[in-house]
Amino acid sequence: MGKYANKVIEQAKAWVGCNEADGSHKQIIDVYNSHKPLARGYAVKYTDEWCATFVSAVSIKLGYTDIIPTECGCPQMITLFQKLGAWNESDSRVPNPGDIIFYDWDDSGSGDNRNIPDHVGIVEKVENGKITVIEGNYSQSVKRRTLAINGKYIRGYATPKYNTEKPDKTVAELAQEVINGKWGSGENRKNRLTAAGYDYNAVQNEVNRVLLGKKTVTEIAKEVIAGKWGVGQDRKKRLTAAGYNYNAVQKEVNRLLK
Repeated sequence: MGKYANKVIEQAKAWVGCNEADGSHKQIIDVYNSHKPLARGYAVKYTDEWCATFVSAVSIKLGYTDIIPTECGCPQMITLFQKLGAWNESDSRVPNPGDIIFYDWDDSGSGDNRNIPDHVGIVEKVENGKITVIEGNYSQSVKRRTLAINGKYIRGYATPKYNTEKPDKTVAELAQEVINGKWGSGENRKNRLTAAGYDYNAVQNEVNRVLLGKKTVTEIAKEVIAGKWGVGQDRKKRLTAAGYNYNAVQKEVNRLLK
């Protein structure tokens, strides 16, 4: 069974809004304490700090504890990721959705921070130079934080070894979902499609084709074979001027003629 970044993000999003005030955060603590053996043999109390517990609970809920180790303390969690070869020390790194970001509230903002971490969350998206993170125990609740790439207080990143998801939808289906607004826009769209294991460029090319009313490569290739686009350089110029990828069309022509 594969382990995917988008599933981690989905589970983190499902707990957004859980908080100490109404006790809804207790379900997260309970998930953590249900996993045995407990890290360092400690059962987390409802009154404890629970940011690392939140990240661990997401992992436990999904059965991902082999790539996102369980801990209720940030320093110890970093050590576990280091042992897995899944730690990136650079706080200037551009993270990927599903990465685990650690903070140090005493960071001076100068140089690469190597101090003791104070807080942790899950990267949801990266867009327009900004990182959106879902965090447990952010003002005693599960909330989103937005900060700049290479911003002050970033300690470093854990990079769980996710599988590349096998796409279960065609490029045409995904393109229609993009057009319907289901995958966001700009860098957010690119990050989400990539995290889900899809070829962003292929999907975006199909989106452009649909919106511009263009024909598929196979349709154009058949027209080329029928003589509708000329030959040689004339064909290349006409296809290019019409907005088609000449090399892709010619490759499909060759395939059809085999």
